Amino acid sequence: MKPSKEKIDYLLEVCSRSIKIEETSESERRTVATFLKSLCMGIEDLQLVFMISSHDLFMKLLTDDERKLLVDQIRQRTSHTNLCIKPVTSFYDIPASASVTIGQLEHQLILTVDPWRVRQILIELHGMTSDSPFWMVSNKWEVPTIYSGIILGIKDLVTRDLVYILLAKGLHCSAIKDFPHAKQLLAACLELVTEFSPKLRQVMLNEMLLLDIYTHEAGLGVNGDRPPPELISRVRGYLEMRIPDIPLRQVVAEECVAFLLNWRENEYLTLQAPASLVQSNPYVKLGQFLAATCKELSGPDSRRTAKDLWEVVVQICSVSNQHKRSSDGRISLIKNRDSTMGIMYRSELLSFIKKLREPLVLTTLLSLFVKLHNLREDIVNDITADHISIWPSNIPNLQAVDFDAVAVTVKELVNYALKINANNHSWLIIQADIYFASNQYSAALNYYLQAGAVSSDFFTKQVPPDVYTDQVIKRMIKCCSLLNCHTQVAILCQFLREVDYKTAFKALQEQNR
Repeated sequence: MKPSKEKIDYLLEVCSRSIKIEETSESERRTVATFLKSLCMGIEDLQLVFMISSHDLFMKLLTDDERKLLVDQIRQRTSHTNLCIKPVTSFYDIPASASVTIGQLEHQLILTVDPWRVRQILIELHGMTSDSPFWMVSNKWEVPTIYSGIILGIKDLVTRDLVYILLAKGLHCSAIKDFPHAKQLLAACLELVTEFSPKLRQVMLNEMLLLDIYTHEAGLGVNGDRPPPELISRVRGYLEMRIPDIPLRQVVAEECVAFLLNWRENEYLTLQAPASLVQSNPYVKLGQFLAATCKELSGPDSRRTAKDLWEVVVQICSVSNQHKRSSDGRISLIKNRDSTMGIMYRSELLSFIKKLREPLVLTTLLSLFVKLHNLREDIVNDITADHISIWPSNIPNLQAVDFDAVAVTVKELVNYALKINANNHSWLIIQADIYFASNQYSAALNYYLQAGAVSSDFFTKQVPPDVYTDQVIKRMIKCCSLLNCHTQVAILCQFLREVDYKTAFKALQEQNR
């Protein structure tokens, strides 16, 4: 069938006037939709097919699946033409409607998250002007630098813009946790690049994996449902991938290792991860030591496995020392905090830790950093933590450790852990000890009481002795004393294993003054 453009315009106008979407029955809408599909299948001129498929009525009456199926059918009919990959030359000759300006189309391009609609708008825009780089329309469209060079090197301008925009929109939707639209956009981009670029195909597979991790962790993972074996297998496959010249984003490796730790895939990390992978990927190396330490935490090899993790973290928290001669000729020692002696920067380690949420993993890391913090020479009040005895008690090069950074890390780590679980009594005790060490006695007492409350069903049962140890009770006594709560001091003195009568009577005397 070879109708003229005028006839197609007439048919579309008749269809538009004969049906009101809001008032028409479903059967009537399906009848018109079927007619439009049949019209597309019966027309040989792809320019006229585009006129129909880009019409508002067509977009409203046909579902996404129906439109995709129609494209596949047309693709099969004209095997020499690929509508999804490279629009044919005749598409560029589509005359612009007088009522539609480039600015209006660009506005629609920014707003839509429908891959089909993005493609149609780009084809129409390039039909109006083929020189403009439409991937630059919005400054919100950001693609990682390691990808943009490959994408912007695509020779076909429509394909270049389409790949860039689909990926940018997909990453944006993922960032704002709109995972369904993100998956739709990235899947369309994957289908697009599969037929002409193996390198970009692997890039998109990696991004789809990252999206699937995010989707599970924000959905079923929140309720504790384990990920499907297929997803775990894909994560392992990514870590073991050795395809040359594929640009890899660091965040994907981070998320993969964090994912395995969060779902207790310790066997893989400790026994099955290839040695070459451990040596080449710092996150896998850190994950392996962390998994081994958690696995042997209460076993006979706990100190040996803990030593490996300890040395890695101490190196990350150490900085290079430099000597500087002052104006009076004396040489002073300065620390270069922009450098690190470890496998990654401390900021990268902290970023990685904040992707973890498995309680034992977080407890192990907190224990390590608390022990490292307590080795500071000018420390007055130690912080307590579970499993603190498994770590070494000395560091060969103590001067190289940036203890200020360690103190900041401990605070950030315990704050993060309490966001994951505000009812973990050991984490609450660590937070209380931090406040106690910095002379913030009211805040310290608050967290000591919270720890007791969550471990005793709000004091309806006895607080376990491993929660309220003598040291904790003595610190609570000091907090109350400095806050002039003398009656509470007298009461708390009676909870010590050896009742402190002297302090109790002294507190009561203070109360009676």
